[in-house]
Amino acid sequence: MKEIEIAIDGESTSALLYAARPLPAEATGATLILAHGAGAGQRHPFMTAFARGLSERGIDVVTFDFLYMHRRRQVPDRMPQLVACYRAVIAAAHEHLDSARQRLVIGGKSMGGRAATHVAAEDPALDLGGIVLLGYPLHPPGRPEKMRDAHLPSVKRPMLFVQGARDTFGTRDELRPVLATLSPTPTLHVVEGGDHSFKVGGRNTAKQAELFDGIQNLIADWTFGLPASEGSVRRR
Repeated sequence: MKEIEIAIDGESTSALLYAARPLPAEATGATLILAHGAGAGQRHPFMTAFARGLSERGIDVVTFDFLYMHRRRQVPDRMPQLVACYRAVIAAAHEHLDSARQRLVIGGKSMGGRAATHVAAEDPALDLGGIVLLGYPLHPPGRPEKMRDAHLPSVKRPMLFVQGARDTFGTRDELRPVLATLSPTPTLHVVEGGDHSFKVGGRNTAKQAELFDGIQNLIADWTFGLPASEGSVRRR
């Protein structure tokens, strides 16, 4: 794990690079930038578990703290500030990682994933292979009238939605009609019994770890199934 400083409009935040384990010779590289949710930063156990797990599956993973989190504030920045921070991290990934120039995927947990979709929607020319969304916050809990989907038709990249069946930020039944209107058609994976963080309850830690392993396998398979950027070369 390597720490990288990210400059953003005269300020800075920190990012962590989890380097990929070696890939098969026939594979091209991939970078996944994974942003945290509203209430916890990049060092939260959920974030570190997924970053390590995906790096062990051959993906260079970059996590980072949005500026409000880096400043130790509780209230998230507004979406334009989140997007500006995210774009700075994308630029740094391109600078530091060959794999980001081969296949770049962005995404995140809850709010972090939502910010990634805004990044993509606001810049159709940005070279992105796809977007991974871990618990997409379709609406605030108990407020289904406050939908956060108006920008999604402008994303126009492959998207993988991983959603807990008990997610109070958006159920499968609420997501499906939204996703059906998008192109290309997103992939929806429902975690049966899972909440917003895919926890299924109980004290069976082995079962929870197995569930996380399955999600990480899914993300890795989906990521390496995306087309590589033009001009990418296979690893030797």
